[in-house]
Amino acid sequence: MTKDDIISLPNEKLRQKSEKVNRVDDSILEIIEGMKAATLDWEASRAHEVGVALAAVQVNQLLRIVVVRDNTEDKANHDFHVFINPEITKREGGLIADHEGCLSVPDIYGKVPRYAKVRIKALNADGQEFRLKADGFLARVLQHEIDHTNGIVFIDHIKNKPKSFFRLTDEGQLEPLDYQKYIANNKALWE
Repeated sequence: MTKDDIISLPNEKLRQKSEKVNRVDDSILEIIEGMKAATLDWEASRAHEVGVALAAVQVNQLLRIVVVRDNTEDKANHDFHVFINPEITKREGGLIADHEGCLSVPDIYGKVPRYAKVRIKALNADGQEFRLKADGFLARVLQHEIDHTNGIVFIDHIKNKPKSFFRLTDEGQLEPLDYQKYIANNKALWE
């Protein structure tokens, strides 16, 4: 898979719940490898962004699979953690609003409230169950990706829309987005 396999809003699949993976077989492992490749290909096309994570629905596969980059600080590190059938078992700490972007909502960022800590239950690529406590950025990423498996996109969480959207400048800085103009030109995103 490549970046061209990543679907974006208003594609209706992004609003659908993904199906549980019943068996981790070669076809599932092939999808996982494709997801990693698509994430890295997307990243290679972006000067100031890192491909942090991807849910299977984002490559047009309605399956509860998520891949998350091991190290988002080192673009040379191409290792990923695999989460099959991920579930949040507990949310902890207060809600913290911070910037999020999405490979399926191109070129905009939003200030999204997320829990500071989460506990996750999932299967790995060998089909073995594991549990994880995550906080900070990883907790945010996991909540974002698990939302994708439930048909939720980050823009759905933003209540104060006019002051909560940003775009990335050519220099890699976030600047406020002209919300009204953006909405007028992208009405399908909100339907």
